[in-house]
Amino acid sequence: MSSLAEPASPALHDTANPHPAPLGQAQPPATDTAVLFTRAQALLPQVAEGAAARESARELPYALVRQIAEAGLLTFRIPKAYGGPGGSIHDVIRFLVELAAVDSNTAQALRPNYGFIESLLAGKDEAARQLWFGRLLKGQILGNGGLERGGAHGATAARILRDGAHYRVNGTKYYSTGALYADWITSLALDEDGKETAFFVPRGRAGVELVDDFDTAGQRLTASGTTRFVDTRVLADEVRSGHFSREKRNPVTPLYQLILAAVEAGIARNALTDAAHFAQKHARPIRHSSAQVSVDDPYVREAVGQIAAQAYAAEATVLRAASALDAAWAEQLSEEALTRASVEIAQAQHFAVAAALKAAELAFDVGGASATDRRHNLDRHWRNARTVANHNPRQWKAAAAGAWHLKGEPPPTTGAF
Repeated sequence: MSSLAEPASPALHDTANPHPAPLGQAQPPATDTAVLFTRAQALLPQVAEGAAARESARELPYALVRQIAEAGLLTFRIPKAYGGPGGSIHDVIRFLVELAAVDSNTAQALRPNYGFIESLLAGKDEAARQLWFGRLLKGQILGNGGLERGGAHGATAARILRDGAHYRVNGTKYYSTGALYADWITSLALDEDGKETAFFVPRGRAGVELVDDFDTAGQRLTASGTTRFVDTRVLADEVRSGHFSREKRNPVTPLYQLILAAVEAGIARNALTDAAHFAQKHARPIRHSSAQVSVDDPYVREAVGQIAAQAYAAEATVLRAASALDAAWAEQLSEEALTRASVEIAQAQHFAVAAALKAAELAFDVGGASATDRRHNLDRHWRNARTVANHNPRQWKAAAAGAWHLKGEPPPTTGAF
C-alpha cells in the first residue's frame, strides 16, 4: 500500500474548490460509540444552522464536512483493535439518519467512507486496514470517482494501463459522491484484460480534475460532479487488491443501499421539523377554521401527525434493516444471511422512499399559499427525496423482494436493481 501519510495539495485543475477545507487537528480517536454520539449531538446543531439557506444558495459546506471527519464520525465501524470504537452497522445508520435529518446532502456525500470501511472489514488485506483505518482516524475523507455516463447499464469505459512499475488511468466519471470534499478519490477502471480494477489516488495528484458541475433537482450539495483522470499516475500499491466483484454477494453493496434509505428517513424527519416550525411561526388559520392559531387547527394537527408517522416508520424500518446486516456479520457473512439482509434492505429502501416523498408533500398542508414561498424552501425536501429515490429504481426493489417471497429467488448482487 502507499506510504503517503497525507494527500498532496489540491491540483490547479480542481475547478470546484482550489482551496478545500484543510486537514486540521482531529479529535482523539473514540474508543466507544457513546463518545461519537456525544460528539455528533454537539456538532449537528451547527450542521443544521443555515442548511436550508446553503441549499438555496448552493454553497458547499466544506468546513462542516471537515469537522464531521475530524470528530471521528466516519469511524464508527473501525474495530477497537485498530483504535476505533468498534461500532455496529446499526450505529452507522442511526447516526446517518440523524445527520440527514438536518442536512441530507452531507449524509449522502459521506457514503463512500462507510462503504470503503466495510470493504476493508470484509476483505483480507491487513496492510490496507492498517493504512486506511489510521488515515480515517486522523480525519481524512474519501470520495468516489463514480459511475460513468453513456455506457449501457453503467458500464465502465475508463482504462488503467501499465506504465513501467506503475499505472496510468484515463477516463471521465460522473456521480462522484463526495469527491469535492475528499482527500482521496477511489474509482474503477478496466485493465488490459478488460477486468474492473479499483484504485485510489490523492485528490492533488497531477491529472485529477474535479469539476463542480452536479446539476440535479435535489441533493445539489453532495459534491457529486465530474471527475476526470487525464493520464493520471497510479502507484502500484494504490491498486486495491480487495475489491469485490459485482457478481459476488457481499456486505458492501447492501450497506450502500441502506445508507440511501437512511438518507430518505432523515429527509422525512427534516420535513417534520420544518412543517412544525412553519405551523408554529408562520401559518395562520384559514377563514373557515374555528382555531385562533394554526397549531390548534385540527387539520394542521392531522397533517403534522401524518408526517410524524411517516418519519417514525421510515426510521424504524431502516434501523431494523441495519440489524439484519449486523446479523449477517454475526453469521460470518453466509450467503443465506446476506441474501436475507439484502431483501430486508430492498424493502426498507422502497418504504423509506415512499415515506419521505409523502412527508415532503404533506409539509405543504400545514399552511396556505405562503408555504410555497421560496424563502421557506420547503420544496427542497421533496426534491431531495425524489433525487435520492432515482439513484436506484424502487420498482426493482419491490420486484426483487416479491420474487424472494414468492419463489425464494435471491435478489441481484448489484445494488442497482
